[in-house]
Amino acid sequence: MSAYLLVAEDDRGQAEVLRRYLSAEGYDTVVVHDGRAALDQVRRRRPDLLVLDVMMPGLDGLTVARVLRAESTVPILMLTARAGEDDLLAGLDGGADDYLTKPYSPRELTARARALLRRTRGRTEELVLTVGRLVVDVARHQVEADGNPVSCTPGEFAILAAMAEQPDRVFTRAQLLERTRGVERDSVERSIDVHVLNLRRKIEPNPKRPARLVTVYGIGYKLTAGPA
Repeated sequence: MSAYLLVAEDDRGQAEVLRRYLSAEGYDTVVVHDGRAALDQVRRRRPDLLVLDVMMPGLDGLTVARVLRAESTVPILMLTARAGEDDLLAGLDGGADDYLTKPYSPRELTARARALLRRTRGRTEELVLTVGRLVVDVARHQVEADGNPVSCTPGEFAILAAMAEQPDRVFTRAQLLERTRGVERDSVERSIDVHVLNLRRKIEPNPKRPARLVTVYGIGYKLTAGPA
């Protein structure tokens, strides 16, 4: 069955470009142009993914996300023209699962949408994730770095798999902690720092100068391709 995507974007030209790209990927795509219409549409028919612009008339995207998070678990990909740390944190804390800053390419948005759908529709178990010279085999629960096997605890693996599915995306500690639910029920956000420290010892050529598992100050961490 084709995934149903809702795009909430007040720029009608940009919205139409996104609709065409997403439709070409085989997604059933509907477009609205303000926040209140987005809320109404989600309540009428829950989408598999909501692509939500922050700056919209009526209700802005942050307000829409907060309202929806009180009543729905619909995945949200936030679009924002603001790239500051406070703005990104506001979007993530407001309930966004991922974000893109403008300007962005429709192809990049399509790739992010595809990754979110894979994760939220339960297909990540089929994936072998490759980020540079780091390979995460989800089905076999195996990791290789630079061709060498890496032994990971369940919590470390859960974090690494989540980040490898969306390279270069910045994750907050709270979002990474959520990936370990059911693995480490009593863990707290600061335990993520310990996992990251241990993972760096295992996957970084030089753990003291990390090039793969990178700190984004004031927000959290991201996984990059690192050294060639």
